[in-house]
Amino acid sequence: MSDFSGATVTITGGTGSFGKTMVEHLLDDNVGTVHVFSRDEAKQDEMRQKLADPRVKFFIGDVRDRDSVDNAMTGTDFVFHAAALKQVPSCEFFPDQAVKTNVVGSQHVIESAHAHGVRSVVCLSTDKAVYPVNAMGMSKALMEKTAQAFARNNPGSATTVSITRYGNVMYSRGSVIPLFVRQIQEGKPLTVTEPRMTRFLMSLEESVDLVKHAFFHAEPGDLFVKKAPACTVDTLARAVASLMGIEEPEIRKIGMRHGEKMYETLLSPEEMIKATDRGDYFRVALDARSPDYSKYVEDGEDDVADASDFDSDNTEQMTVEQAKDLIAALPEMQAVIGGRT
Repeated sequence: MSDFSGATVTITGGTGSFGKTMVEHLLDDNVGTVHVFSRDEAKQDEMRQKLADPRVKFFIGDVRDRDSVDNAMTGTDFVFHAAALKQVPSCEFFPDQAVKTNVVGSQHVIESAHAHGVRSVVCLSTDKAVYPVNAMGMSKALMEKTAQAFARNNPGSATTVSITRYGNVMYSRGSVIPLFVRQIQEGKPLTVTEPRMTRFLMSLEESVDLVKHAFFHAEPGDLFVKKAPACTVDTLARAVASLMGIEEPEIRKIGMRHGEKMYETLLSPEEMIKATDRGDYFRVALDARSPDYSKYVEDGEDDVADASDFDSDNTEQMTVEQAKDLIAALPEMQAVIGGRT
């Protein structure tokens, strides 16, 4: 099988921003069946009515509950694991909940996929997992380690587990662009934590291609990172305002929140020296060494000291006009601009 024709795909967190976009692409790709797994019955009902497609089947459950995961996994060929607690502030206040969903829940998904003979599992990660300073990033870093540990410890498994890591996805749930839009519509100042802060920017549509590639081409434990441009938060705010007809917006600095960084990193120096450049993305193969601690004493990495990371400060920096072009292509932003005009 080299495409999704006739396949069954299970998407955890299937009613979230990533999940819904993935479902729409799979339906266009002639998928056999999509299992949408999530704990939000209201969002499932809304999605059911909007799609009205018999190929989509909905499963109420939580990745923390292994039995509910097993129900959705039966007969599955591919799994896209997007279920997670993603909000930095909420994870800071409730780190135990982040661990239960992002780490333990991910282990349930991977183990269930293995038990049901799933062909490929792609786990969704974030730039906040690299050198994490907040609970959300720490829990996603442990999710990555959980996926890689399975690949390392189960070389004979029929299930290939891989990871895709992304920066900020524009107009996804909790992203800053909808906040700026709402503030402009309400005639309020645009609030930014720190104007000089830089962030990667990419669309949900761009993210899907890398997931599809990972499904069919990943080796066990592979990490794929989508290349993306970046800009300052100030540039992003001005780009959104300009698209909505305001060239000199009032921008109010409110200060950095708990767990925020000045810039985000998609690949650490240690990962960069092992990465292969595949054009639009990087691939980092699994470190498949055994737990033989003598090797850690005798064999080191020669090139790490001189390596650089891949972060939102050293990637391509967009101007306001470039950011406008990127944002204006978003369907959600087109709807906003259309409503304004």
